[in-house]
Amino acid sequence: MPASRRGSGSVILPSGQTLAIHTRTHDEEDLPHATKKTMADHLRKYESLFTLTPQRMRMIVEAFTECLELGLSKPNQIVPMIPTWVFGWPTGKETGDYLALDLGGTNLRVCLVTLQGEGKFEITQTKYRLSEEQKQDDGQKLFDFCAECLQTFIESNTGDGPGQLRPNQLLPLGFTFSYPCTQERIDHGELIRWTKGFGAPNTEGRDVADMFKKSLEKYQLPVELTALINDTTGTLIASHYVSPRTKIAVIFGTGCNAAYMERVPDIPKIAHLGIASDAEMAINCEWGAFDSFEHEHLPRTKYDAIVDDTSNKPGEQAFEKLISGRYLGEIFRLVICELIDEGVLFLGQNTYKVEKPYCFDTAFLSLMESDPTDELLMIIGIFTHFFALETTLAERQFFRALAKLVGRRAARLSACGIAAIVNKMGLLEDGCSVGADGSLYNKYPSFAERVHEGLVDIFGDRGRNVVTHHAEDGSGVGSAIIAAMTKARREAGLYPNV
Repeated sequence: MPASRRGSGSVILPSGQTLAIHTRTHDEEDLPHATKKTMADHLRKYESLFTLTPQRMRMIVEAFTECLELGLSKPNQIVPMIPTWVFGWPTGKETGDYLALDLGGTNLRVCLVTLQGEGKFEITQTKYRLSEEQKQDDGQKLFDFCAECLQTFIESNTGDGPGQLRPNQLLPLGFTFSYPCTQERIDHGELIRWTKGFGAPNTEGRDVADMFKKSLEKYQLPVELTALINDTTGTLIASHYVSPRTKIAVIFGTGCNAAYMERVPDIPKIAHLGIASDAEMAINCEWGAFDSFEHEHLPRTKYDAIVDDTSNKPGEQAFEKLISGRYLGEIFRLVICELIDEGVLFLGQNTYKVEKPYCFDTAFLSLMESDPTDELLMIIGIFTHFFALETTLAERQFFRALAKLVGRRAARLSACGIAAIVNKMGLLEDGCSVGADGSLYNKYPSFAERVHEGLVDIFGDRGRNVVTHHAEDGSGVGSAIIAAMTKARREAGLYPNV
């Protein structure tokens, strides 16, 4: 009888739970699985599919830069390059109390931010859970709920003590509403479409800022809605407030996006508004849609095509579907299913659990890459606990290598997006800092390092002049800073009358 061994260890699940592993592992000859040689042959195939050469990356950057320019020139482009009406950088001297409201996909977050100047701040915050019913209920009721939570927060933080609000103190509020909107001014936003599972009727096509103002009036709150912003724009401003070398902000998480500061004369599509030519305005790129229709530039594989075709938005967000945390696990799973169909993996085992779309969380890829054990115990735990499948060491090594290929491609494509903005703005020689946030950037092993590698592959040694760093809280602190900047500009008569 073939020898067997026992492995032990633990896996931290995506939910945060710790799973203890006491698993029987097998010698390679113990199961009728593929040999090491066969797995190595397959790996070479996927290396050729998922590897991005420096030359290909530079071609992508060139096309991406042209796409950014087109979005600034004309409305309704694939990458829309949305003007945010956030003018200029914070001075670092912004001070005072400001409220921030962040309507996310799962929670509503209310923050009291005290700006102290010199890049310093204090924040008090409370999260309120959103029910699935509220996400689908009438839109005005959703904003009434936001106002109710804001009322509760204000009442809980009003008093005579330090860091508390004074009774009836009128506060400016920045509202982080990270759903696609067209904006004609800073306190306006017409919802194009809901995303992130929302479907509240009577909202799309309407000014959500105006709807929220009605809710504020209904509850007679001492609040002035000063700015409606996207979280990426807030990340840009908050990161610059703390670190003035920051010129770009990116989010690599469930989705992906970028924002940066553009010279108004280089935004031809708003030239008719007559804004002062020396002004700068933050641009919300919404770059996840890059190459969505032509599919001429991005290295899409057949697995990426399947992800697109079976998504709830086929034909949209092509760039995002190659790099965001929502999709990386599914790309990996489709490769595994192909090998199952070819009779390479899991012979004689029931594979129905792994054949369910989106059952393979991107967090699993992260765990695979970070597995420090010789026997790859974390990978054993993932496949046995979630999919009831036994694996050989050769298969586990293949899985880790495949996870690395998928994750590395995502990071290198992310570098292409950053490089396109650096390229367009001429930031390479003097260098710049990029504020980066999101679960991929913060939690995926080596993601940041691979982005930096990609920048060097694109620009050569000068790519080291572009450095990413963990961003500040854009939807809380950034929103408050933008409210402070907007209030100051209005009081000084500097805000354009559009």
